[in-house]
Amino acid sequence: MEELQIIAITPQEKGKSLVQFDDGSRVFLYKGEIRKLSLREGEYISKSFYEQILKDIVGIRAKKRAMHLLERMDRTESQLTEKLRQNGYPDRCIEEAIDYVKTYHYIDDARYAQNYVRFHQQKKSRQRLKMDLYAKGIDRNTIENVLEETFCSDEQEKIRQLLEKRHFCYGDSDRKEQQKTYQFLMRRGFKSSDILYVMKAGNWQDKY
Repeated sequence: MEELQIIAITPQEKGKSLVQFDDGSRVFLYKGEIRKLSLREGEYISKSFYEQILKDIVGIRAKKRAMHLLERMDRTESQLTEKLRQNGYPDRCIEEAIDYVKTYHYIDDARYAQNYVRFHQQKKSRQRLKMDLYAKGIDRNTIENVLEETFCSDEQEKIRQLLEKRHFCYGDSDRKEQQKTYQFLMRRGFKSSDILYVMKAGNWQDKY
């Protein structure tokens, strides 16, 4: 029978302790759980007993934690995975927690991307949105599909709207203000050619 040796039980904050095993495995358990399971430094437990701890205690806790995190704010699969990893859950428990919330559609990268695009597309370019979503861990195919379905493509019009909100007038502004406005729009991912065209056009203000 394969066994694991408990090499350390280290107290942590909030009543938890880090239990470390000789194969590199590690789990966070509450002191009461450690007493109930009769875990002691230097002793051995069977691999099946360790698996039971993951299933009945740590795994259930990871699922509840995942649900709590999603109740507070919508997250991508990658963001939720990273948050659970930061909380110290083993990879196996994280995978099971992700599968669990997916089953109930509490996590949906496509839905997250759609909401993100709808909310931010008036202030950011298509390229900026693509970069933001990719940084959040959403795969390229999902991003492209969502942008194709959701994104409104008139970026020059968006630049005009942003300039209007900033009360920008090219003819009345000095070089410092022009450069500041140009950088503002560049940070949102708009193309340099579109920015300069709209900034210098002048007559766009007649629309408002």
